[in-house]
Parts: sequence; C-alpha cells; structure tokens
Amino acid sequence: MTSENPPERPLAGVRVLDLSNVLAGPYAGYQLALLGADVVKVEVPGAGDLARQLGASAELNRHRLGASFLAQNAQKRSLTLNLKSSRGKDVLRRLVQSADVLVENFRPGVLERLGFGWDALRELNPRLVYCAISGFGQTGPLRAKPAYDQIIQGYSGMMSVTGTTGTAPLRAGYPIADVLGGLAAAFAVSSALVGRERTGVGCSIDVSMLETAVTAMGWVVSNHLIAGQAPRPLGNDNGTAAPSGTFRTSDGDLNIAANKQEQFELLCAVLGRPELIADPRFAERESRKAHRAQLTAELEVALTKESAAHWEEALSSAGVPAAAVLSVPEVLASPQIVDRGLVHELPFPGGVLPDPLRVLGNGIRVDDHPSAPSLPPPVLGEHTDALLAELGCTAEEIAALREEGAV
Repeated sequence: MTSENPPERPLAGVRVLDLSNVLAGPYAGYQLALLGADVVKVEVPGAGDLARQLGASAELNRHRLGASFLAQNAQKRSLTLNLKSSRGKDVLRRLVQSADVLVENFRPGVLERLGFGWDALRELNPRLVYCAISGFGQTGPLRAKPAYDQIIQGYSGMMSVTGTTGTAPLRAGYPIADVLGGLAAAFAVSSALVGRERTGVGCSIDVSMLETAVTAMGWVVSNHLIAGQAPRPLGNDNGTAAPSGTFRTSDGDLNIAANKQEQFELLCAVLGRPELIADPRFAERESRKAHRAQLTAELEVALTKESAAHWEEALSSAGVPAAAVLSVPEVLASPQIVDRGLVHELPFPGGVLPDPLRVLGNGIRVDDHPSAPSLPPPVLGEHTDALLAELGCTAEEIAALREEGAV
C-alpha cells in the first residue's frame, strides 16, 4: 500500500556531473536524477546541449528548449562553463572535488585533451565514479569514429533483422541504441557506487553503445553464436515460437504470444479451432515454426470475425498473452499507464508556454511511489550562480567569471 509520504530516493545525496549531450548521456543522467541524485548539467555558455535545438516544435527549438532536451533533463540543474578557458577549468576542478559521479559522452580523448582524463580526475577526487559513453568504446580501431544512434543501429546488426525480407534493413522507430547505452551507463554507475562503499575508491566506466546494442539482441545473436543459425528479418513474428507475432482481426492488429504448448492449445480452443492442435503441421513447437505462414492463415480465419478488443479480452482471460497494437497517444491515454502515473506535469521552463510540461518518469516504483521529477528541465545556465555559490564563490568572483566568459 502506498505510504502517505514518498520515501527517500535510493540515490539521495549523490552528486552527478552531467557533461553529456543529446541523448545517451542525458538519458543516463535523467535515470539517476529520477532515483534521487543531484544532477548538475554542465553546458557550453550560449549554446548548451545540442538537444536544446532538437524536436518537433521550431518555436521551442528557438528558445533552446527543444522537445528532445525537455524529455531527458527534468530534475537537473544547469550550469554553463567554458572548458576552454583557464577559469572555467578551475571551476570544473572544484565541481569534480564535490561530486560522486561524472558522466560524459564526448568522443574518446576529448576530455583528456581538455586536461580532465581519468588520471587527472581521480587525482582530484579518488572517490569519483567516471562514466564515459561513446559509440564504439574508448579502445579499439573504431574508438575515434563519430556515431549517433542511426550509425550504431546499422553497425550492430539491429537493422539487418528489423523488418521483413522485403523491407529490411530498417531502423527501429525510436533511438533504441542511445537509450540502451544510457540505461547501461545508469546501471553501471549505480553498481560502481555500491562498490565504492566497499572499497572507498571510485572507478572508470567505459560504455560502448555498439556493444550494448549487440548484447541487447538476445536470441538473434545467441542463435548465431550457439546454434550456427544466420539471423534474418522476420517482420512481426517471434523467431523462437509460433504462433507468436502480429495477427489481423476484424478491425486492427493484435499481438499474440502463445509461446508454450498449453497456450497454443488454449488459443485454438478460444478461437473454436481445436482441430489445429492435432494437425501434424502444428502439433509441436518446431513443426509450428516450420509452418508458420500456414498456421497464421488458419488462425486469422477465426480472428478476422471479431475485433481486436474482443480477442484481447477472450485470450487474456484464458491465459494466452494477447494485446492490441496501440499508437503512442493511445498507450499514453490507456488506463494502465494512467493508473501507474508514468506521465508527470511540471511548470513549463521559463514560462515559455502557459501549459504545463508533460514528461515521462522511468517506470520504476520505490515503495510503491513512482520515480517522478519534481523540478522542470532547466533554462540554459539557470542555476549557474547558485551552484558557484555552493562551491564557495563570492558575488565578486562570479561577476569576474562572467566578465571573462568562463561561465
């Protein structure tokens, strides 16, 4: 049962310096912020995170509050810092000494050239957890190669198995490689913080988006490595079982995952096709996979007689996993998502729009409370003076830093 007051979040008291841009790094920082960390977003004066200019609304992009930025940076504080100036570097040194974690997604070697490689960072703060996210990793022949999500989706093999034999290769409809890299980074940072409690010292984390993407493909890769099966695009079908995929109904598509023998038999019973259970083509798992197209055609004879909603209820009630294929607006408005409190409303940054800003949490509940942001994404440099004051800078020193273009 939900307690009246939200619990202290697991990462309360942890300070994270987020020097990252666009998505993978900011996504990692957002996950840490939602779990209670104090995330300080360090941005270039006058420009900030490139994501501030990315999104569907040209007006918000002009205000440097692009939808891409707003989606991943709630609950963070923004400090502008010119890391090419000596005074700016001095401020970062003080920030590092006050921090528990530093996350960045520059190209490998960039931070080191600025004077903040791992050796320099751990000398400043031996307890620091340093996490570098890059397309290909900090080592290897492709370490310096530039990469965005699209590049990693293609290079990892993801696109080669997405779509059908007639449409592949296809990019996933959302930035899956960036998100996976960000999740891996947040997980690694959290693990490193636990390890630091035991050892007393921090560590350096190297997150490769490429390797994270490859490991996330599950049976696509393992079937090749272990069973010698060349991966191929299967459209909406699940290669491990049949019937498991997307099926036509009278009014739309329905996903069904009858992965177990008993689920297949229940499916046939609910559809009024019990004779399919004994059909030699469909009697067992491997034969069903071999005759997948014929099985789909037989099932759709029954499925197309009723709506997706009808079959979703009938099959789910019988114990067969089934659900309609929804659009993004439909799932956000669904009773399940609404009940779980995944979407949160915050004041719009800078009052640019009168309406509240709606952003997602992360689907993790702690003591039955959602991991929800309470602060809106920051306007560029919004917290610079306050954060400098926290570091012990006087009003005169802050004015001097601004005069020199260091912040």
